[in-house]
Amino acid sequence: MKPDLFEAPDYYNIDDLLTEEHKLIRESARAWVKRDVSPIIEEAAQTATFPKSIIPGLAEIGAFGPYIPEEYGGPGLDQISYGLIMQEIERGDSGVRSTASVQSSLVMYPIWKYGTEEQRQKFLPKLASGEFMGSFGLTEPDHGSNPGGMVTNFKDMGDHYLLNGAKLWISNSPFCDIAVVWAKNEEGRIHGLIVERGMEGFSTPETHNKWSLRASATGELIFQDVKVPKENLLPNKSGLGAPLGCLDSARFGIAWGAIGAAMDCYDTALRYAKERIQFGKPIAAFQLQQKKLAEMITEITKAQLLALRLGQLKNEDRATSAQISMAKRNNVDMAIKIAREARQILGGMGITGEYSIMRHMMNLESVITYEGTHDIHLLITGLDITGENAFK
Repeated sequence: MKPDLFEAPDYYNIDDLLTEEHKLIRESARAWVKRDVSPIIEEAAQTATFPKSIIPGLAEIGAFGPYIPEEYGGPGLDQISYGLIMQEIERGDSGVRSTASVQSSLVMYPIWKYGTEEQRQKFLPKLASGEFMGSFGLTEPDHGSNPGGMVTNFKDMGDHYLLNGAKLWISNSPFCDIAVVWAKNEEGRIHGLIVERGMEGFSTPETHNKWSLRASATGELIFQDVKVPKENLLPNKSGLGAPLGCLDSARFGIAWGAIGAAMDCYDTALRYAKERIQFGKPIAAFQLQQKKLAEMITEITKAQLLALRLGQLKNEDRATSAQISMAKRNNVDMAIKIAREARQILGGMGITGEYSIMRHMMNLESVITYEGTHDIHLLITGLDITGENAFK
């Protein structure tokens, strides 16, 4: 494994806009990625294995529920800190960031925001420490971009709920201890339920043969007459807006995370271009390679500013769903384009596991689709600026 020599670009001195705490949190996450992720991630991706050994480290750097209050075991950080942690983790690998994003925004967030005090006390400290790992069940085999069409349902049986259905493309599902599952009641209203490992009829088969997010565990959530205790219902919000609120938080983290992947590809390509000699000089001296690198740093800088402003709005509780959609779509699109250009700079070496670029490129093919596809996010922006709904 090559040593991790990553140096983060900051072309517009954006560090000047961060607090000392922000920079300390970021540096802690960066050092952890260099020490504990970079040496093992290529083998994990090649063997399609999630490295469970990193879970305690993710908890240690505050990656599980960074904004969860300290009274529930979280670090109690702000939204920019959350973004910076996700940026550093995805610089290492999108699959590892997915594990942290699901735990934070799709499991801990709904329990914190929509749950009872008893649920918060029972689950959040164990999730924050990594003792419990969670998954989020919204997407179904026949309902992806239209989650409101879900068929997973539960019935009131008096002393418990009876849950039936299936969820697909679920990060963390093969090893999760709990799952926050979205299902319709008998009136067709969507509610969140906490399903726990060991409940009879609950299974989590793993999805194999992925070309993307290979170092992340993906699977299904299957419910066959699962008896869910009534105290496991999240009571404080229902309807489609409840899971979408979780997705807003996750998409915010992705908007930052994608910058990390782009930074890693840029840094790798820049370093290689300076060292690779062709026709008697470094390929960095050729105009077309300079064009690629100049465009990369420009797009990364624009994405950094977009994410930082979004973080400020999130801290002020003023960020809209449409603004978050714009940042997610733009930054992931930016990252995947940079990965493709960076691969070209490395030529044939760009497809090998000796460098991170091809792994990032494959991972980003998933990131550009999950948490709302590239096209769906464009339509969200279109609806916001025109008032016309293109979904119906």
